[in-house]
Amino acid sequence: MKVAIIGAGITGLYLGWKLSKKGHNVTVFERKSKIGKVACSGLFSERILNFIPESRKLIKNQIEHCLIHFPKKTFKIRFSGKVGKFLVMSHFELDNIAANLAEKSGAKIILKREIKKEEISALKEKFERLIGCDGPDSLLRKSLNIKEPNFRLAIQGFIPKEDFSKYVETWATKSGFIWKVPRGREVEYGIIETSKMPKILFEAFLKKRNIKIENLNSALVPQGLAAPKDKKIALCGDAAGLTKPWSGGGVIWGLLAAEILIKNFPDFLKYQKELKRFFLPKIIFSKIATKAAYFLGFNFPWLLPNNFKIESDFLR
Repeated sequence: MKVAIIGAGITGLYLGWKLSKKGHNVTVFERKSKIGKVACSGLFSERILNFIPESRKLIKNQIEHCLIHFPKKTFKIRFSGKVGKFLVMSHFELDNIAANLAEKSGAKIILKREIKKEEISALKEKFERLIGCDGPDSLLRKSLNIKEPNFRLAIQGFIPKEDFSKYVETWATKSGFIWKVPRGREVEYGIIETSKMPKILFEAFLKKRNIKIENLNSALVPQGLAAPKDKKIALCGDAAGLTKPWSGGGVIWGLLAAEILIKNFPDFLKYQKELKRFFLPKIIFSKIATKAAYFLGFNFPWLLPNNFKIESDFLR
């Protein structure tokens, strides 16, 4: 089938690779001039190796646990299950590995090609299937007039300091958190928040600790599953609002959704039904669990245990 994928992020490239490998004629449209996401921590569970085994060479550090700092207590989270570690990688390099795999399988990637809203009808005529992987501010999602996801803003920066620590640190804010990730040859600090003042909160945190960061980046983080009831159009990854409610991470969830799409292709209605069945319970449960943890952490920290153990990609 002739398939158009809008957006050459990790999810779009993965779909381009796998669908081309199955014999479909795939074209990936990307508005930027080069492949590779910059504004991302690149902190993935070991599941990333199941999706893209070639990514093993990108590992810069391995994370075994996380410290969560509330005003009056610090908690330790350990990761359980078969994927007990998080891997620090370059998201930029991961995207380029996926792009090479997609092109080798036969997918055509067109850079510097922004799709306009008025072009979508023509694309539906030219291609048999249309997949939106065009990020949190998805044009394809907007064209379908479905409910927009909620958004948080993430800001990150780096300091040139070697750190191979095996844990990350987070400091809880009202509706998000500030983080520190040891990336091996550098250290990353960042914030994710829904408030209108994440930059002010972040700057105050850094100033208090006399931290001066470089290479400041920012990105919107969507949250809220968007699954259109359309036979020819599907959304995946950030375009579908698929990010973890507690951390904002979206790569593994996006790739899991991509696998559901590939399994059900070309039946997009069946894909959307299975997508909801798989993710909605997890989203609802993790939202409740996150709100409960924040409420207790800020108000009754002594009621929470000092150590938690969670599965790396799902709260359960």
